[in-house]
Amino acid sequence: MLNPVTETISIIIPVLNEAHQLSKILHILQQALDVEIIVIDGGSQDQTLEIAKRAGVKIIQSPIGRAHQMNAGVADATGDILLFLHADTRLPRDFDLTIRDTLSQSTVIAGAFRLKIDAPGWKLRVIEWGVNARSRYLQMPYGDQAIFLKTTTFQALGGFPNLPIMEDFELVRQLKRQGRIAIASTAVITSGRRWQKLGAVRTTLINQCVILAYLLGVSPDRVAQWYRSGMKRLRK
Repeated sequence: MLNPVTETISIIIPVLNEAHQLSKILHILQQALDVEIIVIDGGSQDQTLEIAKRAGVKIIQSPIGRAHQMNAGVADATGDILLFLHADTRLPRDFDLTIRDTLSQSTVIAGAFRLKIDAPGWKLRVIEWGVNARSRYLQMPYGDQAIFLKTTTFQALGGFPNLPIMEDFELVRQLKRQGRIAIASTAVITSGRRWQKLGAVRTTLINQCVILAYLLGVSPDRVAQWYRSGMKRLRK
């Protein structure tokens, strides 16, 4: 096993029109030790690419879709460890040390962080509690919790499945068969914009219906279509 201190972390960030959010997270990432930052753009029309260029990070163009974008990022990554980060999610201080320490445990196959939502309200605190309980006891973190794992582990699984939705859910299901998924004691802070736009209850209900449909065997393409149409109706 490599010495955890010397393992390089490749931070994979899929983006699409995330200029405002991306500018918030890059300066935190660049303070970490032995990391490479890869921004994979799915066709942004705002200042996303300009911000990434000014930060001096690696930029890749890819067809839109998180699975496509993240797999494209990994194909160009050189790190021993992969960290998949949504552009609207901020990592905690010393996240790099936490990741290396977590993956140095022999029984751990992958990890993620606890979730904190960057918005006020008791309903969101309840959602946070539910997410963190699910992650800890069921070992089922989702993509907005910054999933991380060894590059060799990811490659052995064949990368993210080519799905239009639920790619993180399916990856975690595969990882659970290989070993323990550890949840760090520190939390990422994710934007509350989804819950604020649609309401905490409706957003959570939509998410759970999507998961249920997927588990019942509904086509991922159909599930993605339902999800997008449902979100559009609620925004009106």
